[in-house]
Amino acid sequence: MSTTTSSTPQSAALAPAGDPGSGAGTATHPRTYLVRTLGCQMNVHDSEHMAGMLEQAGYTRAAPEEEAASRADVVVINTCAVRENAATRLYGNLGQLASVKAARPGMQIAVGGCLAQKDRGEIVGKAPWVDVVFGTHNLDALPVLLERARHNAEAQVEIAESLQVFPSTLPTRRESVYAGWVSISVGCNNTCTFCIVPHLRGKERDRRPGEILAEVEALVAAGAVEVTLLGQNVNSYGVEFGDRGAFAKLLRACGTIEGLERVRFTSPHPAAFTDDVIDAMAETPNVMPQLHMPLQSGSDRVLRAMRRSYRSAKFLGILERVRERMPDAAITTDIIVGFPGETEEDFLDTMRVVEASRFSSAFMFQYSPRPGTPAATMEGQLPKEVVQERFERLLGLQERISAEESARQVGRTLEVLVAEGAGRKDGARHRISGRARDNRLVHVALPAGDSAPTGAPESLADPRLADRPLDGDLPRPGDIVTVEVTHAAPHHLVADSALAGGTYAVRRTRSGDAWAQRERARLGGDDEDGHGAAPAEGPVTLGMPTLRR
Repeated sequence: MSTTTSSTPQSAALAPAGDPGSGAGTATHPRTYLVRTLGCQMNVHDSEHMAGMLEQAGYTRAAPEEEAASRADVVVINTCAVRENAATRLYGNLGQLASVKAARPGMQIAVGGCLAQKDRGEIVGKAPWVDVVFGTHNLDALPVLLERARHNAEAQVEIAESLQVFPSTLPTRRESVYAGWVSISVGCNNTCTFCIVPHLRGKERDRRPGEILAEVEALVAAGAVEVTLLGQNVNSYGVEFGDRGAFAKLLRACGTIEGLERVRFTSPHPAAFTDDVIDAMAETPNVMPQLHMPLQSGSDRVLRAMRRSYRSAKFLGILERVRERMPDAAITTDIIVGFPGETEEDFLDTMRVVEASRFSSAFMFQYSPRPGTPAATMEGQLPKEVVQERFERLLGLQERISAEESARQVGRTLEVLVAEGAGRKDGARHRISGRARDNRLVHVALPAGDSAPTGAPESLADPRLADRPLDGDLPRPGDIVTVEVTHAAPHHLVADSALAGGTYAVRRTRSGDAWAQRERARLGGDDEDGHGAAPAEGPVTLGMPTLRR
Protein backbone atom coordinates (compact mmCIF):
# COMPACT_ATOMS: atom_id res chain seq x y z
CA MET A 1 0.00 0.00 0.00
CA SER A 2 1.25 3.48 -0.76
CA THR A 3 0.00 7.02 -0.53
CA THR A 4 0.39 9.18 -3.63
CA THR A 5 -0.60 12.81 -3.95
CA SER A 6 0.16 15.58 -6.40
CA SER A 7 0.07 19.33 -6.06
CA THR A 8 1.28 22.21 -8.14
CA PRO A 9 4.37 23.91 -6.69
CA GLN A 10 4.00 27.69 -6.48
CA SER A 11 7.51 28.09 -7.85
CA ALA A 12 7.75 25.14 -10.20
CA ALA A 13 10.91 25.74 -12.25
CA LEU A 14 10.68 22.92 -14.71
CA ALA A 15 12.50 23.32 -18.01
CA PRO A 16 10.57 22.60 -21.21
CA ALA A 17 11.10 19.32 -23.03
CA GLY A 18 14.18 19.43 -25.21
CA ASP A 19 16.00 21.90 -22.98
CA PRO A 20 19.46 20.50 -22.09
CA GLY A 21 18.59 20.90 -18.42
CA SER A 22 15.14 19.36 -18.58
CA GLY A 23 15.80 15.65 -18.41
CA ALA A 24 18.34 13.19 -17.12
CA GLY A 25 21.01 11.86 -19.41
CA THR A 26 20.59 14.05 -22.47
CA ALA A 27 23.21 13.53 -25.11
CA THR A 28 25.07 16.76 -24.52
CA HIS A 29 24.20 17.91 -21.00
CA PRO A 30 23.51 15.18 -18.42
CA ARG A 31 21.65 16.66 -15.48
CA THR A 32 23.66 17.02 -12.27
CA TYR A 33 22.63 15.93 -8.80
CA LEU A 34 23.70 16.13 -5.18
CA VAL A 35 22.42 14.18 -2.18
CA ARG A 36 22.52 15.87 1.22
CA THR A 37 22.33 13.44 4.17
CA LEU A 38 20.90 14.22 7.60
CA GLY A 39 21.04 11.47 10.21
CA CYS A 40 22.51 8.07 10.96
CA GLN A 41 24.69 5.54 9.15
CA MET A 42 21.58 3.91 7.70
CA ASN A 43 20.73 7.24 6.07
CA VAL A 44 24.29 7.56 4.73
CA HIS A 45 23.95 4.17 3.06
CA ASP A 46 20.46 5.00 1.76
CA SER A 47 21.97 8.12 0.20
CA GLU A 48 24.49 5.91 -1.62
CA HIS A 49 21.53 4.00 -3.09
CA MET A 50 19.84 7.26 -4.12
CA ALA A 51 23.01 8.41 -5.86
CA GLY A 52 23.37 5.03 -7.56
CA MET A 53 19.83 5.14 -8.91
CA LEU A 54 20.26 8.68 -10.22
CA GLU A 55 23.50 7.77 -11.97
CA GLN A 56 21.88 4.70 -13.50
CA ALA A 57 19.11 7.00 -14.77
CA GLY A 58 21.68 9.22 -16.51
CA TYR A 59 22.41 11.93 -13.95
CA THR A 60 25.97 12.89 -13.05
CA ARG A 61 27.23 14.07 -9.68
CA ALA A 62 27.74 17.81 -9.33
CA ALA A 63 31.31 19.08 -9.05
CA PRO A 64 32.54 19.78 -5.49
CA GLU A 65 32.32 23.55 -5.90
CA GLU A 66 28.77 23.22 -7.25
CA GLU A 67 27.80 20.96 -4.34
CA ALA A 68 29.18 23.46 -1.85
CA ALA A 69 26.95 26.16 -3.36
CA SER A 70 23.94 23.79 -3.62
CA ARG A 71 23.96 24.29 -7.38
CA ALA A 72 22.75 21.12 -9.08
CA ASP A 73 19.86 20.25 -11.35
CA VAL A 74 18.50 17.87 -8.71
CA VAL A 75 19.05 18.28 -4.97
CA VAL A 76 17.94 15.38 -2.77
CA ILE A 77 17.70 15.81 1.00
CA ASN A 78 17.69 12.52 2.91
CA THR A 79 16.10 13.33 6.26
CA CYS A 80 16.19 12.03 9.83
CA ALA A 81 13.30 12.17 12.31
CA VAL A 82 14.99 10.94 15.48
CA ARG A 83 15.70 14.31 17.11
CA GLU A 84 13.44 17.29 17.80
CA ASN A 85 15.46 19.58 15.53
CA ALA A 86 15.03 17.30 12.49
CA ALA A 87 12.25 19.42 11.01
CA THR A 88 14.17 22.61 11.75
CA ARG A 89 17.18 21.28 9.88
CA LEU A 90 15.07 20.19 6.91
CA TYR A 91 13.18 23.46 6.51
CA GLY A 92 16.37 25.44 7.07
CA ASN A 93 17.91 23.54 4.15
CA LEU A 94 14.77 24.00 2.03
CA GLY A 95 14.66 27.72 2.79
CA GLN A 96 18.23 28.13 1.53
CA LEU A 97 17.39 26.15 -1.61
CA ALA A 98 14.33 28.25 -2.49
CA SER A 99 16.38 31.19 -3.77
CA VAL A 100 18.83 28.87 -5.54
CA LYS A 101 15.96 27.19 -7.36
CA ALA A 102 14.34 30.52 -8.29
CA ALA A 103 17.55 31.50 -10.09
CA ARG A 104 18.07 28.09 -11.72
CA PRO A 105 15.38 27.12 -14.27
CA GLY A 106 14.75 23.39 -14.38
CA MET A 107 16.12 22.66 -10.91
CA GLN A 108 14.24 20.04 -8.85
CA ILE A 109 14.24 19.40 -5.10
CA ALA A 110 13.39 16.00 -3.59
CA VAL A 111 12.93 15.09 0.08
CA GLY A 112 13.24 11.49 1.27
CA GLY A 113 14.01 9.55 4.43
CA CYS A 114 12.38 9.23 7.83
CA LEU A 115 10.92 12.74 8.14
CA ALA A 116 9.43 12.42 4.65
CA GLN A 117 7.85 9.10 5.71
CA LYS A 118 6.44 10.79 8.80
CA ASP A 119 5.26 14.17 7.49
CA ARG A 120 4.30 13.21 3.93
CA GLY A 121 2.27 15.94 2.19
CA GLU A 122 2.95 18.45 4.96
CA ILE A 123 6.39 19.08 3.42
CA VAL A 124 5.00 20.37 0.14
CA GLY A 125 2.42 22.38 2.08
CA LYS A 126 5.16 24.16 4.05
CA ALA A 127 7.69 24.31 1.19
CA PRO A 128 5.73 24.38 -2.09
CA TRP A 129 8.91 24.64 -4.14
CA VAL A 130 9.66 20.97 -3.34
CA ASP A 131 9.06 18.71 -6.36
CA VAL A 132 9.22 15.19 -4.90
CA VAL A 133 8.58 13.62 -1.49
CA PHE A 134 9.28 9.88 -1.05
CA GLY A 135 9.61 7.61 1.97
CA THR A 136 11.92 5.04 3.49
CA HIS A 137 10.06 2.14 1.85
CA ASN A 138 10.21 3.31 -1.77
CA LEU A 139 13.72 4.61 -2.45
CA ASP A 140 13.54 2.96 -5.86
CA ALA A 141 10.82 5.40 -6.97
CA LEU A 142 13.07 8.49 -6.90
CA PRO A 143 14.05 8.72 -10.62
CA VAL A 144 10.48 8.00 -11.77
CA LEU A 145 9.00 10.60 -9.41
CA LEU A 146 11.47 13.24 -10.61
CA GLU A 147 10.55 12.59 -14.22
CA ARG A 148 6.83 12.57 -13.40
CA ALA A 149 7.11 15.87 -11.54
CA ARG A 150 8.98 17.38 -14.48
CA HIS A 151 6.47 16.07 -17.02
CA ASN A 152 3.32 16.96 -15.05
CA ALA A 153 4.70 20.25 -13.70
CA GLU A 154 3.41 19.41 -10.23
CA ALA A 155 4.85 17.99 -7.03
CA GLN A 156 4.77 14.24 -6.51
CA VAL A 157 4.31 12.80 -3.01
CA GLU A 158 4.55 9.02 -2.85
CA ILE A 159 4.88 7.21 0.49
CA ALA A 160 4.76 3.41 0.60
CA GLU A 161 3.47 1.81 3.79
CA SER A 162 5.69 -1.26 3.48
CA LEU A 163 9.02 -2.07 1.91
CA GLN A 164 8.74 -2.23 -1.87
CA VAL A 165 12.30 -3.24 -2.81
CA PHE A 166 15.08 -4.31 -0.41
CA PRO A 167 17.48 -1.32 -0.58
CA SER A 168 20.58 -3.48 -1.03
CA THR A 169 19.27 -4.69 -4.39
CA LEU A 170 19.33 -1.11 -5.71
CA PRO A 171 22.22 0.47 -7.64
CA THR A 172 24.75 2.00 -5.26
CA ARG A 173 27.20 4.86 -5.73
CA ARG A 174 29.78 4.18 -3.00
CA GLU A 175 31.39 7.18 -1.36
CA SER A 176 34.63 5.32 -0.69
CA VAL A 177 36.70 2.73 -2.50
CA TYR A 178 38.43 1.50 0.67
CA ALA A 179 35.48 1.19 3.08
CA GLY A 180 31.80 0.41 2.58
CA TRP A 181 28.48 -0.06 4.35
CA VAL A 182 26.56 -3.33 3.93
CA SER A 183 22.98 -3.62 5.27
CA ILE A 184 22.18 -6.94 6.87
CA SER A 185 18.62 -5.93 7.83
CA VAL A 186 16.16 -3.05 7.70
CA GLY A 187 13.54 -2.05 10.22
CA CYS A 188 13.29 -2.80 13.93
CA ASN A 189 11.09 -5.01 16.14
CA ASN A 190 11.81 -3.12 19.39
CA THR A 191 9.27 -0.79 20.99
CA CYS A 192 11.41 1.78 22.80
CA THR A 193 9.05 4.51 24.00
CA PHE A 194 11.29 7.37 22.85
CA CYS A 195 11.97 6.07 19.33
CA ILE A 196 9.98 6.63 16.14
CA VAL A 197 12.24 4.52 13.89
CA PRO A 198 10.12 1.30 13.94
CA HIS A 199 7.08 3.34 12.88
CA LEU A 200 8.99 4.88 9.98
CA ARG A 201 11.15 1.94 8.83
CA GLY A 202 8.81 -0.92 9.72
CA LYS A 203 9.38 -4.35 11.19
CA GLU A 204 12.79 -5.98 10.85
CA ARG A 205 13.51 -7.66 7.54
CA ASP A 206 16.67 -9.78 7.33
CA ARG A 207 18.75 -10.48 4.26
CA ARG A 208 20.00 -14.00 3.65
CA PRO A 209 23.65 -14.56 4.65
CA GLY A 210 24.65 -15.55 1.12
CA GLU A 211 23.40 -12.22 -0.27
CA ILE A 212 25.30 -10.28 2.38
CA LEU A 213 28.54 -12.17 1.87
CA ALA A 214 28.25 -11.79 -1.90
CA GLU A 215 27.97 -8.01 -1.48
CA VAL A 216 30.96 -7.95 0.88
CA GLU A 217 33.02 -10.02 -1.58
CA ALA A 218 32.07 -7.65 -4.42
CA LEU A 219 33.20 -4.66 -2.35
CA VAL A 220 36.53 -6.35 -1.59
CA ALA A 221 36.99 -7.24 -5.26
CA ALA A 222 36.50 -3.54 -6.07
CA GLY A 223 39.26 -2.55 -3.63
CA ALA A 224 37.65 -2.23 -0.19
CA VAL A 225 39.55 -3.42 2.87
CA GLU A 226 36.94 -2.37 5.45
CA VAL A 227 33.23 -3.16 5.70
CA THR A 228 30.66 -2.05 8.28
CA LEU A 229 27.59 -4.27 8.71
CA LEU A 230 24.47 -2.17 9.28
CA GLY A 231 21.17 -2.84 11.02
CA GLN A 232 18.88 -1.14 13.50
CA ASN A 233 19.60 -4.10 15.81
CA VAL A 234 22.31 -6.25 14.25
CA ASN A 235 22.40 -8.94 16.91
CA SER A 236 18.73 -9.84 16.39
CA TYR A 237 19.72 -10.70 12.82
CA GLY A 238 18.50 -14.15 11.81
CA VAL A 239 15.34 -14.24 13.93
CA GLU A 240 13.22 -13.79 10.79
CA PHE A 241 14.57 -16.98 9.25
CA GLY A 242 14.87 -18.91 12.49
CA ASP A 243 18.58 -18.77 13.37
CA ARG A 244 19.32 -16.82 16.54
CA GLY A 245 23.04 -17.46 16.16
CA ALA A 246 23.14 -16.05 12.63
CA PHE A 247 24.96 -12.82 13.47
CA ALA A 248 27.91 -14.53 15.14
CA LYS A 249 28.08 -16.94 12.18
CA LEU A 250 28.03 -13.98 9.79
CA LEU A 251 30.97 -12.35 11.58
CA ARG A 252 32.96 -15.58 11.38
CA ALA A 253 32.10 -15.96 7.69
CA CYS A 254 33.43 -12.45 7.03
CA GLY A 255 36.68 -13.65 8.55
CA THR A 256 37.14 -16.11 5.67
CA ILE A 257 36.95 -13.46 2.92
CA GLU A 258 40.43 -12.98 1.49
CA GLY A 259 41.49 -9.34 1.32
CA LEU A 260 38.94 -8.11 3.88
CA GLU A 261 41.06 -6.61 6.66
CA ARG A 262 38.53 -4.81 8.87
CA VAL A 263 34.95 -5.69 9.80
CA ARG A 264 32.80 -3.44 11.97
CA PHE A 265 29.09 -3.41 12.83
CA THR A 266 26.46 -1.08 14.20
CA SER A 267 24.33 -1.09 16.21
CA PRO A 268 23.62 -3.92 18.65
CA HIS A 269 21.01 -3.90 21.43
CA PRO A 270 22.13 -4.91 24.94
CA ALA A 271 19.02 -7.03 25.48
CA ALA A 272 19.89 -9.35 22.59
CA PHE A 273 23.69 -9.25 22.81
CA THR A 274 25.00 -12.77 23.41
CA ASP A 275 28.33 -14.36 24.29
CA ASP A 276 28.59 -16.10 20.92
CA VAL A 277 28.96 -12.66 19.33
CA ILE A 278 31.72 -11.75 21.81
CA ASP A 279 33.46 -15.04 21.00
CA ALA A 280 33.15 -14.38 17.26
CA MET A 281 34.61 -10.90 17.69
CA ALA A 282 37.54 -12.15 19.76
CA GLU A 283 38.30 -15.16 17.55
CA THR A 284 37.92 -13.59 14.10
CA PRO A 285 41.07 -11.58 13.34
CA ASN A 286 39.49 -9.10 10.93
CA VAL A 287 36.60 -8.18 13.27
CA MET A 288 37.76 -5.00 14.95
CA PRO A 289 38.11 -4.51 18.73
CA GLN A 290 35.40 -1.85 18.72
CA LEU A 291 31.84 -1.93 20.00
CA HIS A 292 29.06 0.66 19.97
CA MET A 293 26.69 -0.40 22.75
CA PRO A 294 23.76 1.99 23.42
CA LEU A 295 23.17 2.51 27.15
CA GLN A 296 20.44 5.23 26.96
CA SER A 297 20.17 5.39 30.78
CA GLY A 298 21.92 3.91 33.80
CA SER A 299 18.71 3.91 35.86
CA ASP A 300 16.80 0.64 35.89
CA ARG A 301 13.56 2.53 36.55
CA VAL A 302 14.10 4.76 33.52
CA LEU A 303 15.16 1.81 31.36
CA ARG A 304 11.85 0.17 32.26
CA ALA A 305 9.94 3.34 31.27
CA MET A 306 11.93 3.43 28.01
CA ARG A 307 10.95 -0.22 27.36
CA ARG A 308 14.61 -1.15 27.12
CA SER A 309 14.53 -4.82 28.12
CA TYR A 310 17.82 -4.94 30.02
CA ARG A 311 19.06 -3.42 33.25
CA SER A 312 22.31 -1.69 34.20
CA ALA A 313 23.85 -4.83 35.73
CA LYS A 314 23.37 -6.76 32.49
CA PHE A 315 24.84 -3.87 30.50
CA LEU A 316 27.95 -3.69 32.67
CA GLY A 317 28.27 -7.47 32.51
CA ILE A 318 28.40 -7.35 28.71
CA LEU A 319 31.17 -4.75 28.82
CA GLU A 320 33.11 -6.81 31.36
CA ARG A 321 32.96 -9.93 29.18
CA VAL A 322 33.95 -7.98 26.06
CA ARG A 323 37.02 -6.61 27.83
CA GLU A 324 37.94 -10.02 29.22
CA ARG A 325 38.20 -11.30 25.64
CA MET A 326 39.45 -8.04 24.05
CA PRO A 327 41.26 -5.93 26.67
CA ASP A 328 42.00 -3.10 24.23
CA ALA A 329 38.46 -2.79 22.83
CA ALA A 330 37.14 0.75 22.47
CA ILE A 331 33.49 0.92 23.56
CA THR A 332 31.19 3.81 22.65
CA THR A 333 27.55 4.47 23.50
CA ASP A 334 24.36 6.54 23.25
CA ILE A 335 22.84 8.26 26.30
CA ILE A 336 19.61 10.23 26.74
CA VAL A 337 19.48 12.82 29.54
CA GLY A 338 16.18 14.09 30.94
CA PHE A 339 13.79 11.32 29.93
CA PRO A 340 10.28 12.02 31.32
CA GLY A 341 10.15 11.30 35.03
CA GLU A 342 13.93 11.08 35.45
CA THR A 343 14.81 12.03 39.04
CA GLU A 344 18.13 13.25 40.38
CA GLU A 345 18.67 9.74 41.77
CA ASP A 346 18.01 8.25 38.32
CA PHE A 347 20.50 10.64 36.79
CA LEU A 348 23.14 9.77 39.39
CA ASP A 349 22.65 6.10 38.45
CA THR A 350 23.54 7.06 34.86
CA MET A 351 26.64 8.90 36.10
CA ARG A 352 27.62 5.79 38.08
CA VAL A 353 27.25 3.46 35.09
CA VAL A 354 29.15 5.85 32.81
CA GLU A 355 32.01 6.05 35.32
CA ALA A 356 32.14 2.26 35.50
CA SER A 357 31.83 1.73 31.74
CA ARG A 358 34.86 3.78 30.72
CA PHE A 359 33.46 4.65 27.29
CA SER A 360 36.02 6.01 24.86
CA SER A 361 33.36 8.36 23.52
CA ALA A 362 29.61 8.86 23.50
CA PHE A 363 26.67 10.32 21.66
CA MET A 364 24.84 12.26 24.38
CA PHE A 365 21.40 13.79 23.84
CA GLN A 366 18.95 15.88 25.79
CA TYR A 367 15.57 14.17 25.58
CA SER A 368 13.21 15.73 23.07
CA PRO A 369 9.62 14.48 22.58
CA ARG A 370 8.88 12.94 19.20
CA PRO A 371 5.21 13.11 18.20
CA GLY A 372 3.84 9.63 17.73
CA THR A 373 5.98 8.03 20.46
CA PRO A 374 4.61 6.97 23.89
CA ALA A 375 7.22 9.04 25.72
CA ALA A 376 5.93 12.27 24.14
CA THR A 377 2.74 12.09 26.21
CA MET A 378 4.22 10.72 29.44
CA GLU A 379 3.85 12.66 32.64
CA GLY A 380 6.94 14.18 34.18
CA GLN A 381 8.35 16.10 31.21
CA LEU A 382 11.34 17.93 32.70
CA PRO A 383 12.09 21.66 32.50
CA LYS A 384 14.73 22.59 29.98
CA GLU A 385 17.01 24.10 32.61
CA VAL A 386 17.04 20.87 34.64
CA VAL A 387 17.89 18.77 31.60
CA GLN A 388 20.61 21.22 30.54
CA GLU A 389 22.27 21.20 33.95
CA ARG A 390 22.32 17.40 34.08
CA PHE A 391 23.58 17.20 30.53
CA GLU A 392 26.51 19.48 31.34
CA ARG A 393 27.44 17.37 34.38
CA LEU A 394 27.37 14.18 32.34
CA LEU A 395 29.30 15.86 29.54
CA GLY A 396 32.02 16.89 31.96
CA LEU A 397 32.29 13.35 33.32
CA GLN A 398 32.53 11.75 29.88
CA GLU A 399 35.04 14.36 28.68
CA ARG A 400 37.29 13.43 31.62
CA ILE A 401 36.91 9.71 30.92
CA SER A 402 37.54 10.19 27.19
CA ALA A 403 40.71 12.14 27.96
CA GLU A 404 41.93 9.47 30.40
CA GLU A 405 41.18 6.62 27.98
CA SER A 406 42.96 8.47 25.16
CA ALA A 407 45.98 9.12 27.38
CA ARG A 408 46.32 5.35 27.90
CA GLN A 409 47.02 5.03 24.17
CA VAL A 410 50.22 7.10 24.28
CA GLY A 411 53.20 4.88 23.48
CA ARG A 412 51.12 2.24 21.70
CA THR A 413 51.93 1.18 18.14
CA LEU A 414 48.85 1.38 15.92
CA GLU A 415 47.90 0.48 12.37
CA VAL A 416 46.05 3.44 10.87
CA LEU A 417 43.87 3.13 7.76
CA VAL A 418 44.44 6.42 5.93
CA ALA A 419 41.17 8.24 5.27
CA GLU A 420 39.96 10.37 2.40
CA GLY A 421 39.71 13.94 3.60
CA ALA A 422 41.71 15.34 6.47
CA GLY A 423 41.64 16.81 9.92
CA ARG A 424 41.09 20.55 10.21
CA LYS A 425 44.78 21.32 10.91
CA ASP A 426 46.42 18.54 8.92
CA GLY A 427 47.52 20.78 6.05
CA ALA A 428 49.29 23.26 8.31
CA ARG A 429 50.94 20.56 10.40
CA HIS A 430 51.84 18.20 7.53
CA ARG A 431 49.71 15.38 8.84
CA ILE A 432 47.30 12.86 7.40
CA SER A 433 44.37 11.30 9.26
CA GLY A 434 42.80 7.90 9.58
CA ARG A 435 41.32 5.31 11.88
CA ALA A 436 43.03 2.79 14.14
CA ARG A 437 41.71 -0.74 14.42
CA ASP A 438 39.59 0.32 17.40
CA ASN A 439 38.19 3.19 15.27
CA ARG A 440 39.93 6.00 17.17
CA LEU A 441 40.75 8.99 14.99
CA VAL A 442 44.54 9.36 14.57
CA HIS A 443 46.42 12.31 13.05
CA VAL A 444 49.75 11.05 11.66
CA ALA A 445 52.83 13.16 10.93
CA LEU A 446 54.86 12.31 7.84
CA PRO A 447 58.65 12.07 8.06
CA ALA A 448 60.41 15.42 8.33
CA GLY A 449 60.52 17.28 5.02
CA ASP A 450 57.51 15.56 3.47
CA SER A 451 54.38 17.53 2.74
CA ALA A 452 50.96 15.97 3.24
CA PRO A 453 48.60 16.27 0.26
CA THR A 454 45.04 16.43 1.54
CA GLY A 455 41.70 16.23 -0.20
CA ALA A 456 41.13 15.20 -3.79
CA PRO A 457 44.12 15.49 -6.13
CA GLU A 458 44.01 18.58 -8.34
CA SER A 459 46.13 17.15 -11.16
CA LEU A 460 47.74 13.96 -12.41
CA ALA A 461 51.03 15.31 -11.06
CA ASP A 462 49.88 14.58 -7.50
CA PRO A 463 52.58 12.16 -6.21
CA ARG A 464 49.91 9.88 -4.73
CA LEU A 465 48.76 9.02 -8.26
CA ALA A 466 52.10 7.72 -9.52
CA ASP A 467 52.12 4.10 -10.70
CA ARG A 468 55.06 3.60 -8.39
CA PRO A 469 55.51 5.89 -5.39
CA LEU A 470 57.75 8.86 -5.93
CA ASP A 471 58.28 8.67 -2.20
CA GLY A 472 57.71 5.34 -0.49
CA ASP A 473 56.77 7.16 2.73
CA LEU A 474 53.79 8.92 1.15
CA PRO A 475 50.56 6.99 1.85
CA ARG A 476 47.32 7.25 -0.09
CA PRO A 477 43.74 6.91 1.21
CA GLY A 478 43.23 3.20 1.76
CA ASP A 479 46.86 2.47 2.64
CA ILE A 480 47.90 1.34 6.15
CA VAL A 481 50.42 3.33 8.21
CA THR A 482 52.08 1.85 11.31
CA VAL A 483 52.97 4.55 13.87
CA GLU A 484 53.45 5.18 17.56
CA VAL A 485 51.04 7.44 19.47
CA THR A 486 52.88 10.44 20.92
CA HIS A 487 50.05 12.71 22.15
CA ALA A 488 46.40 12.31 23.12
CA ALA A 489 43.27 14.45 23.28
CA PRO A 490 39.79 13.38 24.37
CA HIS A 491 38.57 12.72 20.82
CA HIS A 492 41.70 12.03 18.80
CA LEU A 493 45.26 10.76 18.98
CA VAL A 494 48.42 12.23 17.47
CA ALA A 495 51.22 10.05 16.12
CA ASP A 496 54.31 12.21 15.47
CA SER A 497 56.74 9.31 15.83
CA ALA A 498 58.05 9.79 12.27
CA LEU A 499 59.37 13.27 13.11
CA ALA A 500 61.93 11.85 15.53
CA GLY A 501 62.88 8.88 13.37
CA GLY A 502 60.63 6.56 15.37
CA THR A 503 58.04 4.04 14.29
CA TYR A 504 56.69 4.79 10.83
CA ALA A 505 55.93 2.33 8.03
CA VAL A 506 53.60 2.48 5.04
CA ARG A 507 51.89 -0.59 3.63
CA ARG A 508 50.46 0.07 0.20
CA THR A 509 47.17 -1.77 -0.31
CA ARG A 510 44.74 -2.71 -3.06
CA SER A 511 42.49 0.02 -1.65
CA GLY A 512 45.18 2.63 -2.15
CA ASP A 513 45.65 1.37 -5.70
CA ALA A 514 41.89 1.57 -6.34
CA TRP A 515 41.74 5.10 -4.94
CA ALA A 516 44.63 6.24 -7.17
CA GLN A 517 43.06 4.62 -10.23
CA ARG A 518 39.72 6.30 -9.54
CA GLU A 519 41.35 9.69 -9.11
CA ARG A 520 43.39 9.30 -12.31
CA ALA A 521 40.15 8.51 -14.15
CA ARG A 522 38.47 11.59 -12.67
CA LEU A 523 41.35 13.77 -13.84
CA GLY A 524 41.30 12.35 -17.36
CA GLY A 525 43.75 9.49 -16.99
CA ASP A 526 42.96 5.76 -17.17
CA ASP A 527 39.44 4.59 -16.31
CA GLU A 528 39.50 0.89 -15.62
CA ASP A 529 37.99 0.61 -12.18
CA GLY A 530 34.50 1.93 -12.85
CA HIS A 531 34.28 3.81 -9.57
CA GLY A 532 33.41 7.07 -11.32
CA ALA A 533 33.99 10.55 -10.02
CA ALA A 534 35.53 11.17 -6.66
CA PRO A 535 33.45 12.30 -3.71
CA ALA A 536 33.69 15.88 -2.57
CA GLU A 537 36.37 16.84 -0.12
CA GLY A 538 35.10 16.44 3.41
CA PRO A 539 35.78 15.25 6.94
CA VAL A 540 37.32 11.92 7.83
CA THR A 541 34.58 9.35 7.24
CA LEU A 542 33.24 6.26 9.00
CA GLY A 543 33.90 7.95 12.31
CA MET A 544 33.33 6.93 15.88
CA PRO A 545 30.69 8.67 18.02
CA THR A 546 31.71 11.94 19.61
CA LEU A 547 30.38 14.06 22.44
CA ARG A 548 27.78 16.48 21.16
CA ARG A 549 26.26 19.50 22.84
